Amino acid sequence: MSLDVTRAEPHLHEARQRLEHARDSRLAQLQALDGTGQTSDDYLLSEQKAAMQRALKEIEGAFARIANGTYGTCLGCAKPIPAERLEILPYTRFCVACQRRTI
Repeated sequence: MSLDVTRAEPHLHEARQRLEHARDSRLAQLQALDGTGQTSDDYLLSEQKAAMQRALKEIEGAFARIANGTYGTCLGCAKPIPAERLEILPYTRFCVACQRRTI
């Protein structure tokens, strides 16, 4: 096993943990929204659910990037995404500069 792989494993383990926590939090939020008794016609409720579902999709995409070895690489410029950004937003696909360009 190479030294680089040894260093990457703890990083990926921590990333998986952050992603699992983010996924669990979003699922709990969706459950709570479903339990409010409000109708699905409520605009705010609908928007909150849509945001949670988008976040869950991003999280699942991050798990796929871990599996295929591209996690932590910006999809815009192909440079490494800073670890600090991944700690805050573990499912991000872009570095800050490329994210600003996509908005």
